[in-house]
Amino acid sequence: MPKLDLEYVRRQFPALSEDEVLLDNAGGSQLAEPVFDRMREFLFSSNVQLGATYGASVEASRKVAEGRTALATLLNADRPEEVVMGATATQLFDQLAQSLAQKWEPGDEVVVSNFDHEANIGPWRRLEQRGIIVRTWELPAGAHRPRPDDLAPLLGSKTRLVAMTHCSNIFGSINDVRAIADLVHDHGAMICVDGVAYAPHRAIDVKALGADFYGFSVYKTYGPHHAALYGKYDLLRHKAGNINHYFYGEEKVPNKLEPGNANYELAYSCVGVIDYLEGLAKAHGINASGRAAVEAAFDMIADHEAALSERLLGYLRGRDDVTIVGDSASDREARVPTISFVIEGQSSRKTVEAVDSSGIGIRFGDFHSKRLVQALDLGDPDGVIRASAVHYNTLEEMDRLIEQLERLRS
Repeated sequence: MPKLDLEYVRRQFPALSEDEVLLDNAGGSQLAEPVFDRMREFLFSSNVQLGATYGASVEASRKVAEGRTALATLLNADRPEEVVMGATATQLFDQLAQSLAQKWEPGDEVVVSNFDHEANIGPWRRLEQRGIIVRTWELPAGAHRPRPDDLAPLLGSKTRLVAMTHCSNIFGSINDVRAIADLVHDHGAMICVDGVAYAPHRAIDVKALGADFYGFSVYKTYGPHHAALYGKYDLLRHKAGNINHYFYGEEKVPNKLEPGNANYELAYSCVGVIDYLEGLAKAHGINASGRAAVEAAFDMIADHEAALSERLLGYLRGRDDVTIVGDSASDREARVPTISFVIEGQSSRKTVEAVDSSGIGIRFGDFHSKRLVQALDLGDPDGVIRASAVHYNTLEEMDRLIEQLERLRS
C-alpha cells in the first residue's frame, strides 16, 4: 500500500493552513473540496422541491437519491433504502428509538452502556417513560473495551436491543462489534452501533459487523453537517414504526423515519465524500471506484494515522506525570488517533487554554461521554485533554503540540 501523499491530501481541504493546527477533529472534520463542488452544483442548478414532474424537480430527486446511494456505499449497505438521513447522529438515534418503541411493550428491555457517547444512551434511557426496562452494561475497572462476557448476564428473553459504540471518543479504542453482535443475535435481540468516532478513520462495513443499525456523522467524515443511520431493510420496514406524517405507511422506507425530509443540498454533497476518496485512491496509483476506492483510501489513511498516534503516544508514554486514558499503543487495528490524557497536578482546562495561544486547537472535557468520564474519576473536574487527529494532520503538527506540552512542564 503506498504511503499517503500529505501534500495532495491537504490540497483537497481548502480550510487548512500552515498557521493553525486543527487537532479537534473528533468534534468535526474539515470539508473535502469535492463536497463544496457538489453542494454548489445542487444549489445553483436544482434547488427545488422533490417529487414533481417538471425537469428541475426530477433532477433534484435524482441528486438526493445519489447522495443516499453515496452514504450506502460508505456503509456498505445492500441498498440505498437502508439509509436514513438527518441532521445529526444524536437526532437519528432518537428517531430510531421512538420508531422502534412503537412496536415494543412495557416490560421489554434494552441494554445501554456507561462508556458511550450520550447520543446512543439517552434516547434509549428515555424509553423508561414508556415502561421499557433499561439495563446498564458497565466496563470493568481499568478496561478500555467492552467484552461479550460482561454483556451476557444482562441479556434475556425480554431484551429487544443493545446499544454500543464502535469506537470510543475518549479511549480511541476500536471495539469488537462483530463478537458482541453475534452474542446479541443469539439472544434474539438487535444491536444499534454508534460509529461516529470510527467513521472518519476506517471503512465501515455494516454487513461484516453484523450491525442491525449503525449511525455516523458525515460532518466528522469530511462531509457536510449531515448524518446517516443504516438499518437492515426488513427491520426498518417491519420492526420500526412511522414517525412521519400519518399517511406514510409501514412500507415507506426509509422516509417514514425522516420527518420533514432530509436537507437536499447536504444529501447530494455527500457524493463529494466518495469523490474525494476515489480521487485519493487514484492519486496513489489505485484504479478503483465506489466501494473498492473507499476501502483502498481508508487502508492508506489507517497507516498514516497509526504514525500520528505513535508520535504523540510515544511522547506521553515517556512522561511519569501523564496518564493516557485508553490504549497507550498505536496499533491501527486497536485504536484511532483520538488521544485523551490527564497530567498530574495540571488542570486540563488550563493546559488546553495555554496551548491555544500557540495556534494549536485541542480540547478538554467529557465530550458528551459524561457517564464514562465520571466513572473514570480522574481527579480533574474539567475532564480529559483530548487531541484528535485525522489523516490530513502531519507529524510536524504533532511535534508542534508536543513542543507546547513540553514547554508547560517547567
